[in-house]
Amino acid sequence: MPLLLFFLLLSFLHHPLLSSSYPFDVSYYIDCGGSTNITDSFNTTWLADRYYTGGSVALVSEPLHFSHPQEKTLRYFPLSSGKKNCYTVPLPNGRYYFRTFTVYDNFDGKSHSPSFEVSVEGTWVNSWRSPWQEPLARDGAYSDLFAYVTDGHADLCFYSIATDPPVIGSLQINQIDPQSYDAASIGQDYILVNYGRLTSGSQQWGPGFTNDTDLFGRSWQSDSEFQSTSSSPLKKISAIKPITGADTAPNYFPAKLYETAVTTSGGGNEVVDYALPVDAKLDYLLVFHFAEIDTSVTKAGQRMFDVVVNGKNVNRIDIFKEVGSFVAYTWQYTVKNLSYTMLTVKLVSAIGSPLICGLENYALVPADLSTVPDQVVAMRALKESLRVPDRMGWNGDPCAPTSWDAWEGVTCHPSKDEKALVISQM
Repeated sequence: MPLLLFFLLLSFLHHPLLSSSYPFDVSYYIDCGGSTNITDSFNTTWLADRYYTGGSVALVSEPLHFSHPQEKTLRYFPLSSGKKNCYTVPLPNGRYYFRTFTVYDNFDGKSHSPSFEVSVEGTWVNSWRSPWQEPLARDGAYSDLFAYVTDGHADLCFYSIATDPPVIGSLQINQIDPQSYDAASIGQDYILVNYGRLTSGSQQWGPGFTNDTDLFGRSWQSDSEFQSTSSSPLKKISAIKPITGADTAPNYFPAKLYETAVTTSGGGNEVVDYALPVDAKLDYLLVFHFAEIDTSVTKAGQRMFDVVVNGKNVNRIDIFKEVGSFVAYTWQYTVKNLSYTMLTVKLVSAIGSPLICGLENYALVPADLSTVPDQVVAMRALKESLRVPDRMGWNGDPCAPTSWDAWEGVTCHPSKDEKALVISQM
């Protein structure tokens, strides 16, 4: 049996998210720094560390502080491994959900959290700058995004700032429906970076946190910490009947998302108000989740509210009119070229009380130019034949991201049509 097939089957056999009706079945769960396969408390098998270009392994300084075994081990990339290091994972072409766990926890005893940058498929997606806030440095954080893979392998790369060693605790990759999240309109030239995936009226749930299923592998964070102080008094409600219209292509939003909601307590002029931290100069995709789970609403027109984004009224919602009761309903809106570092979302009553089950916020990060495929293949072959030392950092795309240095000794420039990068000098 080919090794790749064996690894995939091993992951599938212990993967609680897969359904016989779900057609996308490629997934990897990699315990970065781990030496053996492990199974966590949710019966997910994490593979021993693999597909890395270099680096060293370590343990967090306080292993008992972490709940899951894959959070206790690390791979870090000292400067001796080069400025740029990667995980290069063989995958069929398609669209994927990437989730990483990153933590410092003073694993090296230096009390200096590192500065570094992260890219996926040659596009910058995240920066870590020292010093990290103390809860983040000690507890770590999960980050996730959606990206397309078009060359048979996924590159997750790290770029050292100064002499700091990038670090990663775990890597999860799940294949998803390529048409999800309005791909027909947005296209493949964007990476969707999660800036908030909220569930209303519930605590955090989803893979890695509870036994609840999300076929994409998404976890859902409680919306309570994002509720603005200007919100009206809120109350939680729960469905007393099964939800229909969920877990369907292309987004496969789980039914659990629509089983709880927040609404206002009544009294007129009611508002549900969220404040979402963001980075400026990017577009953001907002995905709203609704279900009319209040049995007192029995016809259209009994609950109507306006969606106001950064002070602009962008839509009026009548859930019952759209889908009836106990049926999942989603609506999305794109905020263009945001110039603020806070995105405000308000649901303002028109008739009755506003209600929401969940909210997602994704930065639309334009895909960077990448090196023409033939040159990538040639350069990787050259690296192997010349036995280029690790310290040269010849990993990932030779020229991308464009905000990073190209491979040492390599000069790149855009192609004539400006749709790719070409190597012009070595």
